[in-house]
Amino acid sequence: MKKRVLLGMSGGVDSSVAALLLLKQGYEVTGVTMKLRPDAYMTESLSGGCCSLDDISDARRVCYKLGIEHLVLNFTDLFSEKVIDYFVKEYQAGRTPNPCIACNTHLKFDALLRRALLLEYDYVATGHYAIIRQDEKSKRWLLQKAPCAKDQSYVLYGLTQHQLSHTLMPLGGMEKAEARRLAEEYGLPVAAKPDSQEICFVENKDYAGFIERYTGQKFPKGNFVDQEGHVLGTHQGIARYTIGQRKGLGVTFGKPMYVTRINPQDQTIVLGEEGSQYSSTLTADQLNFIPFDTLSQPIQVTAKVRYQASPAPAKVSPLEDGKVRVEFQEPQRSVTPGQAVVFYDGDLVVGGGTIL
Repeated sequence: MKKRVLLGMSGGVDSSVAALLLLKQGYEVTGVTMKLRPDAYMTESLSGGCCSLDDISDARRVCYKLGIEHLVLNFTDLFSEKVIDYFVKEYQAGRTPNPCIACNTHLKFDALLRRALLLEYDYVATGHYAIIRQDEKSKRWLLQKAPCAKDQSYVLYGLTQHQLSHTLMPLGGMEKAEARRLAEEYGLPVAAKPDSQEICFVENKDYAGFIERYTGQKFPKGNFVDQEGHVLGTHQGIARYTIGQRKGLGVTFGKPMYVTRINPQDQTIVLGEEGSQYSSTLTADQLNFIPFDTLSQPIQVTAKVRYQASPAPAKVSPLEDGKVRVEFQEPQRSVTPGQAVVFYDGDLVVGGGTIL
């Protein structure tokens, strides 16, 4: 019997080509679009991002073209709790969240997988660019970088052994240009659709405005201060700024100044001069390791502190409270609380956690 796959389809090129490849590999494929945005936000933007009304329609058209079933499953309550509420609380706490990682952790590779297994599917699949394989000796499931510019392993470090064993990523060894070429060759109706770049529930990157509408509360203005606490000017609310930011501060200082710390307790934002936006160490929690269960001794890795950052040599050491300390050979720019730090051994994803 054919193995059954429930493929998450966003209505974009990548998941559409994933459906094509899985069919060519002999799987029985059902496309599923997860309705994630609460109804109040479905009409804010009818296209762009993901899980909009247009995206659901695009996914359905691709499934019709390929001759496979298309489902829409409603996960709006869970998305509100695990992604939107988390996003809001992190900004209120002066941190910079990564909602796409939260969505992967709680929705795409947890809730959807549990639903798939309940419906007697063998796997879930996505259009992510990363490679899943099983180590022949240890039998552990491993995650590797995709050998292409669009490698997305950074946002997948939280996958567990159970999730990896039931997940397929058929685009792992492919370049994005090749995916678009296949979409055109097979006449998929989304072949020329641009990639989504924004958070799906926030329009025009107006994070603070979204949070104020969502909570019904305005972010109070506060003071920019220097490293010694001297007032330098007034800011427009802590959610409008992030660590390492230089442009758009709204105040001129006659020299470059960078956000180095955000203090929600007194609503102050600390600024520093050139060089202050770099850090050599960080602490992380909410850890997940893939080749092993826990970290018992220091290891040498390369680590990324942002999706677009280059991996940098570092030592990761376990701490008594379940956290880790990461020490870089060279200072890293804009180490931001709330973002992910992800560890690599060559192309292998060792794991990662949330920066404190």
